[in-house]
Amino acid sequence: MEVQLLQLFNGISVSSILLLIALGLAITFGLMNVINMAHGEFIMIGAYATYVTQQIFSAIFPASFFGYYFIISIPIAFLIAFIFGYVLEISLIRFLYGRPLDSLLATWGVGLVLQQLARSIFGAPNVAVASPEWLNGGLEVMSGIVFPYKRIFIIALVVVVLAAMYLFIYRSNAGRRMRAVMQNREMAACLGVSTRRVDSVTFAIGSGIAGIAGCAITLLGSIGPSLGTYYIIDAFMVVVLGGVGKLIGSVVGAFGIGITGTFFEYWTNASIGKVLVFIVIIAFLQWKPKGLVAMRTRSLD
Repeated sequence: MEVQLLQLFNGISVSSILLLIALGLAITFGLMNVINMAHGEFIMIGAYATYVTQQIFSAIFPASFFGYYFIISIPIAFLIAFIFGYVLEISLIRFLYGRPLDSLLATWGVGLVLQQLARSIFGAPNVAVASPEWLNGGLEVMSGIVFPYKRIFIIALVVVVLAAMYLFIYRSNAGRRMRAVMQNREMAACLGVSTRRVDSVTFAIGSGIAGIAGCAITLLGSIGPSLGTYYIIDAFMVVVLGGVGKLIGSVVGAFGIGITGTFFEYWTNASIGKVLVFIVIIAFLQWKPKGLVAMRTRSLD
């Protein structure tokens, strides 16, 4: 019983990271129909933003303030990835709407450029990000079972981001304009909505959420220029399995893949477990090709 409970918690924590990464993709890929292969590099940007924030805190502030650096690094990671995403949208992506293969190749090239830029600045070897002291240790829920504070914090962070995204998309004027443009661009434009500006901000928000995911991943190990490539395939599978354009679909898809994959890996090993997950996903998509939750999306012009 203890082993199954621990595996379930590990599955939920893995699912939380997948969900955080997939939230950005659910916007850019699910709603905007842009295949952004550079999404993994926005994760890397958020991770390096956290690393730089840690270095600044270590160099400037007293040691007693070091524990606050991680909280500060979350909005910084979002803001820097947001800026990169905004610049990418106005300089490249907006010219590729309605051309999915072109956007795939172009963003793949952008991803390679960003990886090389990170190697030039920070070096090819991975760098370590020290966790703040208050995240070390764990919560003992019963004898022999300890839930690490880092993974509990990641789960709580995902819940906060998910709630913020829900309030923004479904309860704010900006979110209503975004949904209007995604569902019927011509009608939204007739009502005075600046569709180009909505496109730019929407893409930048998806990139910023990827930056927050990169910040969270620094709690689990060292980071490097290829960090995002380890997660991008699983994140795309979450969006495809959950169905495009629905937050609830991404939530169910992430937890389905994360928990199932954790138990498969426990019964077999990491490689076979991932293969089994992909087989299950492919079999499911044969039954429901639009995923668990599908919605009508626009064809971008």
